[in-house]
Amino acid sequence: MTRVELFVGKGGVGKTTLACATAMSYARAGQRVLIASLDQAHSLGDALGVRFAHDPGTVTGIARVAPNLDAIEVDSLALLEDRFHDVVRMLATGGKHEHGLDLAALDPAELTGLPGVQELLMLIELTQFAEEDDWDVLVVDCPPSADMLRIVTAPDTLLGYLERIWPPHARALSAAGLDLRRAVLAATVNKIVAAVTEVRDLLADHARTGAKLVTGAERVAVAETERVRSAAALLGLRLDAVLVNKVLPAVPPADSAHPAIHWYLARRAEQVRVVEELYERFDGDVRVLIAEHSGAEPVGLAALSVLSYSVDAATPPGDNLPEVRTSSGEPVVRWESGTGLHSVYTLRMHLPVVDPATLRLGRVEDDVIVGADGVRRRVRLAPVLRRCTVDGAELDGKHLVLRFVPDPELWPR
Repeated sequence: MTRVELFVGKGGVGKTTLACATAMSYARAGQRVLIASLDQAHSLGDALGVRFAHDPGTVTGIARVAPNLDAIEVDSLALLEDRFHDVVRMLATGGKHEHGLDLAALDPAELTGLPGVQELLMLIELTQFAEEDDWDVLVVDCPPSADMLRIVTAPDTLLGYLERIWPPHARALSAAGLDLRRAVLAATVNKIVAAVTEVRDLLADHARTGAKLVTGAERVAVAETERVRSAAALLGLRLDAVLVNKVLPAVPPADSAHPAIHWYLARRAEQVRVVEELYERFDGDVRVLIAEHSGAEPVGLAALSVLSYSVDAATPPGDNLPEVRTSSGEPVVRWESGTGLHSVYTLRMHLPVVDPATLRLGRVEDDVIVGADGVRRRVRLAPVLRRCTVDGAELDGKHLVLRFVPDPELWPR
């Protein structure tokens, strides 16, 4: 079963080069690796020193770049055009109609503005790679942090909308009806739902999928790193490690008064303080690892191969780092006290909020909406809680606790 590693971080922190170096480290150890880039800046080829073909109207293929190492830059626009034409051909089999939307009259470019379309196509493509038996590890060079977190929410958002505007039972009736075109459309939507559900399940599978956050040893990076940790917890994404890149290595004591030496020592001391603060803030929840500055920018397979040994050193087996306490990412429902209409239930979810003032809660039908640190998630309530009303909420350390009491009009008597 293919393991998935997502490399997340803002631009300029060396996210792509560290993803490449990690992939080469796995490949050198004998694992079959595919490194895929979702970043539409297409910097993966630049880092590897490889040119991927980006011919208009075609989907970029997978290229072998080194022993045990394949690579691909996922082009969302090409995917959109390719998949859209497949859907139009499928719907055309249902015959012509005189009313309603004629999809054949649309152009794929007209769909690029629809929120989440391109992102979902890229995630579906990755899921297909992960389900194949060609690789042991899928290393993903993700877009910048904010964009990636929005992409992670796309599957749940689409599935939630489809369930409300065209529920499964209504699609089943259409699929079995006499209107052939509507039946084909229902079958197409069902295929989309199945594909997106696989994406959602893969991202939420903590046994297979994890993320590494690449950041810099800068004061401003600490707050951003904490916000990403909070967002990952809210979205149910397992955060494996924070990889602090380009940390200046220690040097022997020097007596020289040259300004360059003073600058180097002062800059390194500042970076060390930032790293120590990250250790303190994360308190064993997530590993904080160090990748030392490699000097010249590592571009090309030879330079990345050298960097890959530094990646090995940043994650040594049997190291003395504290054991990482991971959360399943899924809310836990418990009975707290009382019986019958006087019962109290709790919904507890891992949420290390950075700014409590950003916490927002809402209830829509059978879902509760939780927002924090700029990210929002719609959580489906357990059956027992759907007959309850929210009685209160509190932050308990790194967890959000919601309390529910039975609704007398809905509670069974």
